[in-house]
Amino acid sequence: MARRSVLFTPGDRPEMLRKAPTTGADVVVFDLEDAVAPERMAEARKAVNDVLTSDFDPDCEVCVRVTAEAVEADLDVVLRGDPRLDAVMCPKVGSAADVERVADVLSEHDADRPIFALIETAEGVLAAPAIAAADPTTAVCFGAEDLAADIGAIRTPEGTEVLYARERVVLAASAAGVDAVDIVFTAIEDGEGLAEETAFGAGLGYDGKMVIHPAQVAVVNDAYTPTPERVEWAERVLDARDRAADEGRGVFRVDGEMVDAPLIAQAERVVERARAADA
Repeated sequence: MARRSVLFTPGDRPEMLRKAPTTGADVVVFDLEDAVAPERMAEARKAVNDVLTSDFDPDCEVCVRVTAEAVEADLDVVLRGDPRLDAVMCPKVGSAADVERVADVLSEHDADRPIFALIETAEGVLAAPAIAAADPTTAVCFGAEDLAADIGAIRTPEGTEVLYARERVVLAASAAGVDAVDIVFTAIEDGEGLAEETAFGAGLGYDGKMVIHPAQVAVVNDAYTPTPERVEWAERVLDARDRAADEGRGVFRVDGEMVDAPLIAQAERVVERARAADA
């Protein structure tokens, strides 16, 4: 499945929860953490459960972000009945044990779900390989804002202060064979800046990006969807690879360029992404 855009929606806003899938986001996250004031948490849990157990069956992945301090209380309400829930996001993951703990709570409710592990602390960045490799982990997400606060870094437009961590998370995801979801872009009205940052994250190897406003979805989806020209190139490479194999040749050219294993891997990734995005 495509996970180009991962849209957060406040858990205490049922009208927004119902509309979230209409934005075109590949993943919608009903948020019980940062988006909800503590005094509204009980109301938010019930609102999320009410939506998930109603006539609600969108054509996207549906996820709930629980709170790190109250996972059991969150899931006790969210999982009542038969909720339309595909995954759970765990914030501030510092170790593989954190992922396993949430998975254990899900199992206690007979509701095993894959987990999006949100890495946003120094501890989590250093443990990223183990977190990504944990059995319940289906994706790792990188939270730059919380990481900067955790280590005392000052956020800059260039993002050099979090670049090492950003790269470490995507490397860990790739090594474990799970998806990597990039940082949020907080300047909602800066479409050009969003496009530039999204392109940079895609260039690092990320599979998608977290978004905090519906207006950001289309920009992010576009950046993570291969262009028709790119797909055509990839298909030419893979066709040439197959012909070369049939002819017993290990070396071949496409568009005047010598093709080797890394380019073949790139072509396979392009085709895979295009199919996932139905491009």
